[in-house]
Amino acid sequence: MTENDGWRLFRGDRTARQVDFPEAPPWRQFANGTPGTRVRHRPYLIGRTEADVVSAALHLRRPLLVTGHPGTGKSSLAHAVAHELSLGPVLQWPVNSRSVLKDALYGYDAIGRLRETHLRQERGAPEPDIGTFVRLGPLGTALVPRERPRVLLVDELDKGDVDLPNDLLTVFEEGEFEIPELSRLPEAQSEVPVLTHDPEGGRVTVTRGVVRCREFPVVVITSNGERDFPPAFLRRCVRLDLPDPDEERLRDIVAAHLGEGALEGVDDLLHAFLNRRAPGELATDQLLNAVFLRKGGVNLNAEGLLDAVLHRLGGSV
Repeated sequence: MTENDGWRLFRGDRTARQVDFPEAPPWRQFANGTPGTRVRHRPYLIGRTEADVVSAALHLRRPLLVTGHPGTGKSSLAHAVAHELSLGPVLQWPVNSRSVLKDALYGYDAIGRLRETHLRQERGAPEPDIGTFVRLGPLGTALVPRERPRVLLVDELDKGDVDLPNDLLTVFEEGEFEIPELSRLPEAQSEVPVLTHDPEGGRVTVTRGVVRCREFPVVVITSNGERDFPPAFLRRCVRLDLPDPDEERLRDIVAAHLGEGALEGVDDLLHAFLNRRAPGELATDQLLNAVFLRKGGVNLNAEGLLDAVLHRLGGSV
């Protein structure tokens, strides 16, 4: 093994060994292995102008539609708002081509309820509570009436069906939705405790099958600009376009995540990153990954580090 080669935990030499794993990057640390406790309170840098747009959306109780290139911190903005305003864990709805509005509102396990009913009938036990088989989705949980709003992240809405933005309009405008399986119950069962999407667990009581918010949730919708949204949807959103950070902001981001000392000896990485970012090859989180590896002893030059190690890694921090 050559000098400064100790960063190579895996060498591909088919020799079994015990290695001491180095500390993970701050953005890849998890809290005690407990579900739903990923460390999210990371530094988030945003300009005054962009922060004012967020405040406008909060005052107007309107969804915030955030656009920008990958790695500009669109998704992380929701977590920054939730942390700074003490609004609890973020409720997340990652949208894909199969996503439909009902999945975000609630789910009803009719087959599970039927199976449990048959089992109880065989034992002569009472029928199961229907609320056990109803779980509010992330949007449904965000609309539960409470004194302080929750933060809902609708991630990458542009990946969904073309009709999905319009489907969301009614819910956003009315601040409520109906669960037919509960609204059809007799009056004696007008109040039903149901499960939620809340990472902290617990149940909420739904009255007459209707969930109606008291305070409209803080809705952050992200888009990579893969397609345009309907004008009616855009009119009901406050729009924020996050710019690509310049060199000064990149230095601030590195220092905020890895400390001021991380800026020493990384000018070549910064310049190589800026030169290659224009074609859209790299995102800000990849620069952070490169700096972290450089500080951990990876003995590759800037171009080699960005190309061979990080070229196709994505995500946002």
